[in-house]
Amino acid sequence: MDMNSSEKQHSYGLGSRMMYGMAEFYNGGAFVIINTFFAVFLTKALGMPAALAGTIPLVGKIWDAITDPIMGNITDRTKSRFGAKRFYILIGAIVSSLTFVLMWLTIPTKSVIGLYIFYLLMYCLFSTGFTILMVPYNGLLPDMVEDYTMRAKFSSIRMIWSTLGSMVCGMVPTFIIKDNRNTSSYLLCALIFGALFFITSIVTFAGTWEKQKEPVKTSLAESFPQAVSVFKSHSFRLFIGIYLFGQCGMDFVSGMAVYYVDDVLNGYNNGYFIYLMATLLVSQLLGMLIFGPIMSRTSKRQTILIGAPIRLAGTLGLLAFSHEGASIVMILIMTALIGLGNAATLTSIFAIMADMADVDELITSIRRPGIVSGMATFARKVSSGLSASIIGFLLAAVGYDEKIASAGGRQAAFTQQGISMIYIVVPAILITALIITGYIFPLTGREFDIIKREAARRRGEDDSLITEEEKKVCEKVTGLPYDRLWDPANAGVVGRKAS
Repeated sequence: MDMNSSEKQHSYGLGSRMMYGMAEFYNGGAFVIINTFFAVFLTKALGMPAALAGTIPLVGKIWDAITDPIMGNITDRTKSRFGAKRFYILIGAIVSSLTFVLMWLTIPTKSVIGLYIFYLLMYCLFSTGFTILMVPYNGLLPDMVEDYTMRAKFSSIRMIWSTLGSMVCGMVPTFIIKDNRNTSSYLLCALIFGALFFITSIVTFAGTWEKQKEPVKTSLAESFPQAVSVFKSHSFRLFIGIYLFGQCGMDFVSGMAVYYVDDVLNGYNNGYFIYLMATLLVSQLLGMLIFGPIMSRTSKRQTILIGAPIRLAGTLGLLAFSHEGASIVMILIMTALIGLGNAATLTSIFAIMADMADVDELITSIRRPGIVSGMATFARKVSSGLSASIIGFLLAAVGYDEKIASAGGRQAAFTQQGISMIYIVVPAILITALIITGYIFPLTGREFDIIKREAARRRGEDDSLITEEEKKVCEKVTGLPYDRLWDPANAGVVGRKAS
């Protein structure tokens, strides 16, 4: 199959959707392993203070603030026979799998400062590899598929792969890392999953296509004003809220799960962690199968408003069962509700992301999905980094003692109660914010069609006249007056166009 011709008709069938979605195995799985085990690796296996370990992802976000906008700009500026985004997916598949493994190496030092510097550098290398792969991948779908509903179908399969990645990466490491103080088991786990991440990403490179277009003529120095200009879009600002609130909530669940099971329920050695993760991920997979068709029949926004309250009910339901000796069956029922509701959020987030480049184009007149996806990828890393950092600080605040943890002892009763509150209350607050943001998000299929039609008019491809109602929709979705749309100055680059 010739993947390079923009004129060739491509299949939108299940096979194409499956191959497109496979790279999400890495995106969905890598962060499950990192959020679940990286802090545990640093604190329980290496003895690093929890508050210090929690700052590593946060400092890494400063690096991301530089690399993500630059990578988005590089992607939009590149021309390749493979397609710019597919070319970097190929490069990123190699780099990201290698850098993931490097994070779990053990160095022969007892110095806390030495450990901190080494793992901070390794985390930044991993984050760079993630950027090279995921920024172009997140920007690929708008240049593959034009239709709103078909994009939702591709995104639904992508999220099924995300959940499969989460399931495999949430379950398999628990069989490998039986003793969370054994450093060699973490490295073995990293080697296995580094190989899996490489294979799935390469399949996506081989099984996708990309419309060839002239590269955006901007300099690397313009990466940052362009990145900031993405936030002029009212829809994009709300999308980032949906992304952060939705993902941070689950980052707290995965990041605190080991502490919750081990220190609150005292059930890690009884297999409770495996039961909890299996329930969470299986229910999430079932939720994908349920919410994918719902999203296609209603809207991406409506899916959030159905699923998020289910997730909130399950989260708050854990309040009654978060203590040693509580019914594991009831805990698993609440966890199933969390997974089911989270499926709606995940299904919607990446489907909405594909539409943000179209809104941005109406604002700027420039087709720049790389810049848009770069900022979305940065938001995902921010959610992960902030969650890990806040978890570290909150654990320190409730008196978590890494020396007791390294010795295999139980934390104090006050600390156990504090861990359960971090696991439940913080996600509940974030889910509430998600519901509010989803409610006011302005873009559904109807508004998307109006946005696409108006962009076609501006390009001279549609000679119909816009109605007053359509003007109001354009203003509501973009957040700008109608007469200020389609202006390259809105992109921070005066007088340059890409289409």
